[in-house]
Amino acid sequence: MTSQLKACVWMLGAVVSFSAMALAGRVVSVDLDTFEIMTYRSLVGVVVMATIIFASGGVRRIQTDRFSLHLIRNICHFTGQNLWFYALTLIPLAQLFALEFTTPLWVLILSPLLLSERLTRVRILVALIGFSGVLIVTRPTMGSISVGTLTAASSAIFFAGSILFTRKLTADQSTLTILTWLVGLQAVFGIICAGIDGDIAAPSLAMTPFIIIIGFAGLLAHACLVQALSLAPAMLVVPIDFLRLPLIAVLAMILFGEHLDLWVFVGAAIIFGANYTNIWAETRNSRT
Repeated sequence: MTSQLKACVWMLGAVVSFSAMALAGRVVSVDLDTFEIMTYRSLVGVVVMATIIFASGGVRRIQTDRFSLHLIRNICHFTGQNLWFYALTLIPLAQLFALEFTTPLWVLILSPLLLSERLTRVRILVALIGFSGVLIVTRPTMGSISVGTLTAASSAIFFAGSILFTRKLTADQSTLTILTWLVGLQAVFGIICAGIDGDIAAPSLAMTPFIIIIGFAGLLAHACLVQALSLAPAMLVVPIDFLRLPLIAVLAMILFGEHLDLWVFVGAAIIFGANYTNIWAETRNSRT
């Protein structure tokens, strides 16, 4: 099997994992609020990462010299993930995924502020095209912007912040360190936010398997994505991620009775086209 084909298989694993996390999140949201979902998801991640750490040489491999940056990165990720879980209870899953695809566009906009990268004309054009896709997905009119669409769009902004701070961390921090601080800090944030009202609901026996799915799927999705990008260029890998949209739309229709909205697919295709154009331009520039 060629490295390109292996990358496609890994990326399909990420697509399935992200979709499984969304479907399981929709199920458990009936009994648990978003902070509780994040708490239990992170605790599952803590167990998984603890097993990996001790199997690979112990806690001495975890770096502690850039804790403040890990903290900022995880505040962004925790906020974005909570907004994402909240949005999936309010809007169709296909619309949520389409708005999530705007994360790379926000990376373009925020990178000059956080990474001192240059905002080129191509990047500006890509951002404008991408946000025209957002307008098609949401179709805003006076009084029609819902809390769900605003929440989903906001989650993409915080995910972009998480990505940018992750870029800074990867300069001198290992993947094991980044993932360990991720699950650890997310668990602490979740416990604090879920328990601020003095009442943390325990998942029922029926919901426990879905909590485990959310925890495992979240880690597995990112692991598959990293592995895919290590085997093939982003121009090959990223288009496969777009399969999440039709997959989740069909599954949501079957499992939750959500209707298929053609304009969500049209807008998502424009957003995808903008993202892919940016990848193509950046790849061409790096080769030049």
